[in-house]
Amino acid sequence: MTTRALLPARRPVPGVFVALALTLTIGWLVVLLDGGQLVNQSTTVSLLHVAAGLGFVAVGQTLVILGGSLDLSVAYVVSLSTLVAAEAMAGRDSAMLPAIGLTLLVCAGIGLLNGLLVTAGRINAFIATLGVGLLLKGYLDNGYAGPAGSTSPTLVQTLGYQRVGPVPVAFLLLLLVAGAAWFALARTRFGHHLLAVGGDEEVARLSGVRTDRVRVTAHVLCSLCAGIAGIYLASRLGSGAPRVGSEGLYDLESIAAVVIGGTALAGGRGGVIGTVGGVLLLATIDAVFNQLAVDAFAKQVVRGVIIIAAVAVYARRTMRKAAG
Repeated sequence: MTTRALLPARRPVPGVFVALALTLTIGWLVVLLDGGQLVNQSTTVSLLHVAAGLGFVAVGQTLVILGGSLDLSVAYVVSLSTLVAAEAMAGRDSAMLPAIGLTLLVCAGIGLLNGLLVTAGRINAFIATLGVGLLLKGYLDNGYAGPAGSTSPTLVQTLGYQRVGPVPVAFLLLLLVAGAAWFALARTRFGHHLLAVGGDEEVARLSGVRTDRVRVTAHVLCSLCAGIAGIYLASRLGSGAPRVGSEGLYDLESIAAVVIGGTALAGGRGGVIGTVGGVLLLATIDAVFNQLAVDAFAKQVVRGVIIIAAVAVYARRTMRKAAG
């Protein structure tokens, strides 16, 4: 056996980071020719704040998609969590930690409901989570006409606006959450079981994996990530916002970031590293378009083209591997 054979195989860099580098380069040139400047502190800070909000949701979405499921309720979970956090805090620093705990507990309960509907109820994940999302939407629409509550000053200052150089604390928290998710997938039994369930549920079940428990756990973690995003947005806004999740399209945007990052919608293949790259790519496109003052319709068209292209590329790769 040669020395080369004993070395660990190098994992290729996800293609999304190549696309991100190209987008940054081309965007910088286009903005420069337009008389603007893309690479400066204010733009970088804004880009990373956008990435943080979407990134929390996308990391959780990655987990459920890897397990062969989906969560379309995350946008409304985000909105609800901003309200729970802000109303529980009521502008008091002393209530900050209990409010965060209550918010995460509520989100975990929603994730548990999603997971049980998908597993015990045997309801398609698309329908189950869409239904839960609509229930939350009805509650938010009927219960709130506008912003409510007040976020504690300490949370606003730290999570909402504090930076380490040009990097917001919120983005550092995203990296911590993504790192924890990566560790769980790569180094824990739960991660291996989740990938097995997403790859082939029946084979995983016959191998002794408790498939229902794994999927329920993934849904709970997804809702917790959406809750963290809501707490972050509440710290930015200073209050709860009943429509911030749906207006931000966090359900579709998170799925887009996951797909662009290389995770298969069928489950069993992908990871959070690519998802972070997908989030940064979408945030970069936003930053470029904002500098160029491009309208919202054009933004969505470009995003749609990128998503279709990404899915087409991964589909071709899968077909080649299957043929080989």
